Amino acid sequence: MTSPFRSQSLRRFLGKRGFWARVLAVALAVLAWRGVDRPPAPLVVPGPPQAVVTRNPKLGLHTRLTDEVEPWKIKRSLQMVREMGAPWIVEYFPWAYYEPDKGRFDWTHADLVVDHAVAQGLTVIARLGFVPVWARPEETTFTYLDEDGYDDFAEYAAAFVEHFRGRVSHVIIWNEPNLASEWGNRPPDPRSYTALLKAAYARIKAVAPEVTVLAPALAPTLAPPGNPWAMEDLAFLQAMYDAGAAPYFDALAAHTYGWGFPADDPPAPDKVNFRRVELVRALMEANGDGGKAVFITETGWNDHPRWTKAVKPAQRIAYSVEAARMALEDWPWCRALVFWVLRFPRPQLTYQDAFTFVTSDFAPKPVYLAMQEAYAGR
Repeated sequence: MTSPFRSQSLRRFLGKRGFWARVLAVALAVLAWRGVDRPPAPLVVPGPPQAVVTRNPKLGLHTRLTDEVEPWKIKRSLQMVREMGAPWIVEYFPWAYYEPDKGRFDWTHADLVVDHAVAQGLTVIARLGFVPVWARPEETTFTYLDEDGYDDFAEYAAAFVEHFRGRVSHVIIWNEPNLASEWGNRPPDPRSYTALLKAAYARIKAVAPEVTVLAPALAPTLAPPGNPWAMEDLAFLQAMYDAGAAPYFDALAAHTYGWGFPADDPPAPDKVNFRRVELVRALMEANGDGGKAVFITETGWNDHPRWTKAVKPAQRIAYSVEAARMALEDWPWCRALVFWVLRFPRPQLTYQDAFTFVTSDFAPKPVYLAMQEAYAGR
């Protein structure tokens, strides 16, 4: 005979068992709906070729799609570049992402970005950098590359231009090597950087001689001589020329931010402003390189309410519109003026968000609308 205690325990167990059986049934039904009955996500295709209609063929935006994983967001970002009337983009193609193991290339995500850009009628300027773990010593940063690894980087650059031949026509070799943070946390070394440029240039031209190779944009800085963390940009560029760099780049990339100054503020050696790029241009001409173009691959103003180098939103609009006009009408040597930055895949939650032209969820900011009004063709 079963005791009342044991009977009650059995009923409670069976009751619990029935409850969990019902939970399991519901969970299986949900999984079946998600995995079988739910329609697949729509395929995002580039679509028919588009053309950028613009009144300023030099205008561009830095797109920063490196870490954007959703294809529809990549497509929408590039549509918004075209709709603003900007024919150029700068995009980052990190070496470590696309050659994770030596000699093994995976261009899947890069193809996605480039194909959508080409479909929107945009010209891609590709920035190459970011050293994979296998190409650098342990416990070094992704900007560290010894000279015995320069051939590895050159092979990556050659593989990149060969794969994207006919789709990507401009490449930048490295980024801001006059900063220690971009040079493996070592003192900047223009001679060593020039050796890297020479290696990459030779391999690129061997497989795609029509590609325009850009020497890297230097960070505008007033660092004094001997500073271990930065080298003044004009001094670094002159040292590159002294090291024999001139035959190894077809054009020069440049970064020129306005900070708190208006677009038309005059250039001066002791000032970092938008027109500092004119000093860079004068240095090129002094070294017999006046026949080469300058591509401004980062520029712009920031309107963060609490950043010391920011301006008011209305100033940002006025300065940006004027900068684009100056590049178009006053600087025949300037081939492109690319603003930093269209958007980030997710908010940065720093002052960097105040550089964007479009929010992460694609809401256009006043500066985007003003540039569109000023330069998008009709």
